[in-house]
Amino acid sequence: MTRFLPRTAPPIRAGGLVAATALLLAAAPPTAASAAPTAAAPVVALGGPAQTALHPYAEGGDGPKRSTARITVTGADDTAYEGEFTVTFDLTGAAGVADVAFAPEAGIECAATAPGSATCTGHGISPGRSTVTDLLLTAAEGSEQGDTGTVRVTGEARGAAFTPFTTEVTVGGPDLVMHRLPFDHEPVPGQQQQAPITFTNRGSRAAEGVVLTLRHSRGLDIPQRYSNCAYTTDGAWTTARCTVEGAFEAGATYTLAAPLTLRTTDRAYRDIFGYGIHEAGASVGTARGATAARAARGPAGGSDDVLRAVPAPRPMAARALDLEPGDNEHEADFRTENTADFVAYGDTASGRAGATVTARLGFRNDGPAWIGHLRSGESVAVVDFTVPQGATVTSAPEGCRGVSAEGTALPTGRTGPAPRYVCPTPAAVRDDGGLDLAFGLRIDEVLLGAVGRVVVRGPEPRAAGLPFDPDPGNNAARVVLNGESGGPSPAPPEGPGDDAPGTPGPATPTPGEAGAGGTAAPGAAPNTATGNGGSLAATGSPTARAASGLAVAALTAGLVLFTAARRRRGA
Repeated sequence: MTRFLPRTAPPIRAGGLVAATALLLAAAPPTAASAAPTAAAPVVALGGPAQTALHPYAEGGDGPKRSTARITVTGADDTAYEGEFTVTFDLTGAAGVADVAFAPEAGIECAATAPGSATCTGHGISPGRSTVTDLLLTAAEGSEQGDTGTVRVTGEARGAAFTPFTTEVTVGGPDLVMHRLPFDHEPVPGQQQQAPITFTNRGSRAAEGVVLTLRHSRGLDIPQRYSNCAYTTDGAWTTARCTVEGAFEAGATYTLAAPLTLRTTDRAYRDIFGYGIHEAGASVGTARGATAARAARGPAGGSDDVLRAVPAPRPMAARALDLEPGDNEHEADFRTENTADFVAYGDTASGRAGATVTARLGFRNDGPAWIGHLRSGESVAVVDFTVPQGATVTSAPEGCRGVSAEGTALPTGRTGPAPRYVCPTPAAVRDDGGLDLAFGLRIDEVLLGAVGRVVVRGPEPRAAGLPFDPDPGNNAARVVLNGESGGPSPAPPEGPGDDAPGTPGPATPTPGEAGAGGTAAPGAAPNTATGNGGSLAATGSPTARAASGLAVAALTAGLVLFTAARRRRGA
């Protein structure tokens, strides 16, 4: 459970006049006017599930089965509330329907204060959502199937405003339990597996229509498309939400009329397939529900086929009744033997001392696989950039951190440019993606062929290799300043880029490196400058450009005067 973590509010600084006024007011006796806040009180929102189903009361059973409703409070995004607060529960609306208890929560004290009322007190509300308490709900003795009640939640705190919340509790309901599918979890590219989605209603009443949710990562595909499914793609994920009409009776098991096909694509590597089932509600089958189903067609025109669920041909093993949402869905992880070729690219340019250039560098994924760390959320790789000698970084991409020339952390408190930068990738890199970075470089000293090193490697220096990459030889590239015109860029020197095991040594020019006859990597900005065939945008100072123009004008005027003098002497 999330603990409340009070944070110190940032101090409010005021000008001298305001500060003096505050001192005078502090010395004066408090009045109603002076006690009024000068700024709007922070608003925090109470929340939780809109509805909670309760297991029917069982006479002479093994004890009541509990349902849980988590009550939360959401603080302001950027400000913590430091004071005491009280959350009050009005239980009179659920009398005779539900019995309520409170789960212990660190830092929160809950107790009954009067018949049909209880309070929870705590100190400090952090930004974002935190748990106040879990309501432990059981059907009251004498309640019947379909009985409904409400629990109203309000809050109070000095200097803060709470928005109230009401949750509805109902005796009985469906309990849709998704059955786990027996997949081959180590498929090969191109392999197809059947997915006969099957679920059971272990609740006490029928479900009025269901919504089947299918979610898979980029390396998987479901070739079938249905007219009653809505398809969306967001980054590495594709989601299908399929509305299936009908009444799904309590105690019955259902499966799809035709099993789905789950295909492992050529870009698969580490992938996830999730499948879940939930009640659609009374709107299914209405005009609004039918319109939504017709509008929810897949890509490329969708399909006229309708996904349907029918009673299973034979009973399946029953699961214990619990009405917990964790039974409604499962996820399957897949590990596919595949490779992805990460190709580093650099840049080149020329400029005078004091000029600023933009170096575009990074890597592209030539596939065939996409690479994602979906479970851990950790970076797939990092781009390690050593700055060319004689240059200083004036701007670095967001997320890049400066390190020492040896790759270690900079001393605490040090600010300003660094000799080397490490830039992590996101947790997923598509097969047609990569990481494109732009660094601003000021040329402090013109050194012929000054070389900076670009390496794409593993996130940790001690495990710098990329286990999925079959060609480590193209994991390094160069950024060259003031290289010799017309010739290839010199090899990068051994040094800061070579301290980590598995880091490639000096590389020959790779496709995408300027100065080696290659082309820029996909996604890199177009070339915007000239000079030794470079692709960096160079900008000198305005004074230097003005002086250059005056020099050209003076030279032209001198030539005109010299020519006129010769003509006069000849005459």
